[in-house]
Amino acid sequence: MADRYQKLTSSGPGALLAKRLGLPRPEPLERHRPGRPVLSGPAVVDGAGGGRLTGPLRELVDSLPSAGRADGEPPAALVFDATGITDSTGLRALHAFFHPRIRSLAPCGRAVVVGTPPELARDAREAAAQRALEGFVRSLGKELRRGATAHLLLVAPGAEGAVESTVRFVLSARSAYVSGQVIRVAGPADPAAAPADWERPLDGKVAAVTGAARGIGEVVAETLARDGARVVCLDVPGQAEELRAVAERIGGEALPLDVTADDAGDVLAAHLRERHGGLDVMVHNAGITRDKTLGRMDAEKWDAVMAVNLTAVERLTERLLEADGDGGPVLRDGGRIVCTSSMSGIAGNVGQTNYAASKAGLIGLVQALAPAVAGRGITVNAVAPGFIETRMTAAIPLFVREAGRRMNSLRQGGQPVDVAEAVAWFASPCSGGVNGQVLRVCGQSLLGA
Repeated sequence: MADRYQKLTSSGPGALLAKRLGLPRPEPLERHRPGRPVLSGPAVVDGAGGGRLTGPLRELVDSLPSAGRADGEPPAALVFDATGITDSTGLRALHAFFHPRIRSLAPCGRAVVVGTPPELARDAREAAAQRALEGFVRSLGKELRRGATAHLLLVAPGAEGAVESTVRFVLSARSAYVSGQVIRVAGPADPAAAPADWERPLDGKVAAVTGAARGIGEVVAETLARDGARVVCLDVPGQAEELRAVAERIGGEALPLDVTADDAGDVLAAHLRERHGGLDVMVHNAGITRDKTLGRMDAEKWDAVMAVNLTAVERLTERLLEADGDGGPVLRDGGRIVCTSSMSGIAGNVGQTNYAASKAGLIGLVQALAPAVAGRGITVNAVAPGFIETRMTAAIPLFVREAGRRMNSLRQGGQPVDVAEAVAWFASPCSGGVNGQVLRVCGQSLLGA
């Protein structure tokens, strides 16, 4: 659904009126298009003395495709290596780097700070300084304007060679609706995971996406196919016609399936084994809402939401990970599992005790399962969308819808492709250093942690 307010304030008269009245003016966000360079302009990279990543980051950023690096051009990215900060006095380096540059950051620019996970610090002072980076970045994200975003990457010692996929994501238009987030990167890097073509990192991979007939699931399927995957599109039999249309359009295949059925896992496993020999990426996107306040919610509404949103994910995942006769597990070594959680699962929401419980449950599943399968090179992560412009949010009453759109640092709703780009980043073979994490795709919502 079109954001008429954003369209109005993007026009000359509308922008002037909004400025005079002190109203928010959402910046049209730059989003990825095939062939678009990672950087929209020059990047400035520096770091505190003794940082582990200043040199590697400079080398990496210099190697990235850029739309221009002309002298005097506003920076498209400000990247600061804070791994060399070992106590609170060293935090002054953040001010020294960002203060003279932050107001010149280009529209839809990126501010990125790289640190060390505080729990891996050498002593309490270093841990305090590294934990301080999170408060700095979250606050900076709320100060930035004109569509700019801020990110914190916490890179474990030894994982310096595993950051490229994540750096590409946070610096590019693929992360347009992600801001104020903390991303942890562990290692070591897998040299064999580097793609021949960064535009198609999923070439030769097989992906399955539930809830793919429409909405976010449809766009996730499209995005994974764009990145080279052969996509198996799943949805309920009642959506079979729409599902087949999506699969045909992206060169994938349709598998109508009720994920809550007792034999759903066996049906999916057999299809993947027979048609593709296995699976590389499983995206659990299917989800439903049955909203009522708890005192008015009957057991049927509770059970329906829990069955689709959480129990089906548990069962399908267990089936794909278990040994399948002599062929081994259906999900191959180095596989990726991505779940669609929600900001409701983080912050809660009135009338959604069932939905919020199911989405919070997915976060618990991700965090418990990730270390259990890491030995096979498999990662398990989740995206947590905020207000995304879909048919579901279009049905929300006007004033509630407008509040949802504006209550984030970017002052607008996201698009389904914003969630899909985050899923594709998690799904990449190059993202093996990112595991057990929940990425909020919410424009840095003012609600939730």
